[in-house]
Amino acid sequence: MIIRPATAGDAAAIWTVIGPAIRGGEVFALDRGMSEAAAVAHWMAAHKQTFVAMDERSDVLGTYYIQPNQAGGGRHVANAGYATAEHATGRGIARAMCAHSLDRARASGYRAMQFNFVVSTNEPAVRLWTAMGFEVVGRLPKAFEHPRLGFVDALVMSRDL
Repeated sequence: MIIRPATAGDAAAIWTVIGPAIRGGEVFALDRGMSEAAAVAHWMAAHKQTFVAMDERSDVLGTYYIQPNQAGGGRHVANAGYATAEHATGRGIARAMCAHSLDRARASGYRAMQFNFVVSTNEPAVRLWTAMGFEVVGRLPKAFEHPRLGFVDALVMSRDL
């Protein structure tokens, strides 16, 4: 697998990865009806470092971004978002992207990484982030409206770099 910086030419492939997750409404606190253009603009915003994970055939299997979690006095903490193509789940793509993002965040001068809003029912993500050294540092009761389960908690997870 190759993980490289995303380019404008990756926009359509990125949409094929993030689109189903956004439309499904179970893992991202984004408008399920947002347009492809708005979703890609959000994912590839200028203040973010966006990457794609590709197989040997150059098929995009996943994508992630890192950005400052806050401005000013909070800019030393990174924030990230990840998505894996539906057909590529269970193949270690998210783990590889997380490891890459931690290295990239360190190289960019961040001192920690924080996930502000991990949907508590996204058990594979919670397990992976925990295995990657993140701890739950906060719980936001019923902060996320899950399309099937109703209101569920969101977790704040963090780790030092």
